[in-house]
Amino acid sequence: MTEVWVIDDDPSIRWVLEKALTQADIPVRSFAEADSALRALGREQPEAIVTDLRMPGLDGLAFLREVQSHWPKLPIIVMTAHSDLDNAVAAFQSGAFEYLPKPFDMDEAVALVRRALGRQAEPCAAGVEESDPAEMIGEAPAMQEVFRAIGRLSRSQINVLITGESGAGKELVASALHRHSPRAHGPFIAINTAAIPAELLESELFGHEKGAFTGAVQTRQGRFEQASGGTLFLDEIGDMPAALQTRLLRVLSDGTFYRVGGHAPQRADVRVLAATHQNLEAKVRDGSFREDLYHRLNVIHIHLPPMRERREDIPRLARHFLRRSAEQLDVERKVLSPAAESAFMNWHWPGNVRQLENVCRWITVMAPT
Repeated sequence: MTEVWVIDDDPSIRWVLEKALTQADIPVRSFAEADSALRALGREQPEAIVTDLRMPGLDGLAFLREVQSHWPKLPIIVMTAHSDLDNAVAAFQSGAFEYLPKPFDMDEAVALVRRALGRQAEPCAAGVEESDPAEMIGEAPAMQEVFRAIGRLSRSQINVLITGESGAGKELVASALHRHSPRAHGPFIAINTAAIPAELLESELFGHEKGAFTGAVQTRQGRFEQASGGTLFLDEIGDMPAALQTRLLRVLSDGTFYRVGGHAPQRADVRVLAATHQNLEAKVRDGSFREDLYHRLNVIHIHLPPMRERREDIPRLARHFLRRSAEQLDVERKVLSPAAESAFMNWHWPGNVRQLENVCRWITVMAPT
C-alpha cells in the first residue's frame, strides 16, 4: 500500500515533497489533480494524504469533504499559499488533520506527515461558516499559529485565555473564536473589566435586583445573562478586583451566580473567553490574581504576537485599513508610496495593530490627494 499521497497542481511542490518523503523512507505517490486521486481512492487507500487547497477542478476543501464522507479515519493535511483565518477554519471544520501554510519548512512537513501516519484523523461534520475575509489578516508564522488554534477550537466550547500586548487584536481573536464555534448563533458580549469602576463591575457582570442599592430602581440583567447561549469576553481580566475574582471562579466552577441583592440562583449558559496584556503567572505569584481562577481560565492559551514580530503583515494590513477608512469616510483611497511602506515596515509600532489602523485613518483624512 502506498503510505502517503501528495496532491498539488504545482509540479515543483510535488517534486520537493516526493524527495523529502522518500529521503525519510516514506513511500509516496503524487497526483496533479484531486479528481484523479479521488478515483484512485476507490481502488486503494493510502495511510495519509497531503493536498493543496486551491487547484483547478475539484479543490482541496471539496476533496477533503468527499474523502471524509467515505473514509473518515484517513488523515489529510491541507496546504495552501492562501493562508488566512477562513481557510484554516474551513479546513479544520471539514475534518483536516492539520493545516500547513506555504511556504513551509520541509522538516516541519515531514514531521507533520509522520504524525499523521501515527494517528487517525477525527471525523468532523462538513460545513463552513461564512465570515468577513478581512476579519483577521496575517501571513506571519506566529499568526498562522493563531489561525490554527482558532481552527482546532471551532468545534469546542472550552474556555480560552488570550494574551498579547495592548492593541494587538485580542478582541478580534475572541470574536473569531465565537463566530467559528457551536455558539455562533448566540450573542457575543464583550466587557473591558479595567474600564469599569470596581464598585460597579459586580452589577455590570451579574446584574442586580430592584432596590439592591441606591439608584437600583428596577431589576437589571448583567453581562452573564445577556450572553446566555453565547460567549462572554472578559477583556483585561488581570485588572479584576480580588472579590470579583472569587465570584467569577464560582460561576466557572458550578455555572451559577446571584444578582446583586438577589437570593435566587441564576444559571450561566455561557462560554467565557478572557484576555490580558499582563503576565498572569507573575500576578499569581505575587498574590494579586487567584491561582485557581487562572487555571480555570487558562484551559487553552492563545498568544497574539505584537506588530514587531509580524512585520511581513504590515503592508497588507495597511492596505486593508486604508481601504476601509476610505469607504467609511466616503473619500478616495490613499496608497502608500514605496518609501512610506518601507518606513511602516521599519517602525516598531508600540501600539500594535490599533496604532497602525489609527495612522491609516489619519492618512486618509489628512494626507493630500
